[in-house]
Amino acid sequence: MSQTIIIHITNEDPIVGEINELPSPTDTLVTIHSPRRRDGKDVHYLQNNVVTVIWPVNQISFIEVLPSQVEEEIIGFVRE
Repeated sequence: MSQTIIIHITNEDPIVGEINELPSPTDTLVTIHSPRRRDGKDVHYLQNNVVTVIWPVNQISFIEVLPSQVEEEIIGFVRE
């Protein structure tokens, strides 16, 4: 099951994409499918037909994991 993530690359705009599994602490590369900017536009330094990008971990500041559709539909307990 793929997860949508936002990767923050050093000195670049954040990139949104899908990842098959989260990187482990020993990984040196992160593979992102369907890379795009947060507003859905193309990443200016990638070719138009690129569908997968591999980034070295040392260029990534941090990774945000976005909730999946199933997680968003879960209604939690709210005390009023």
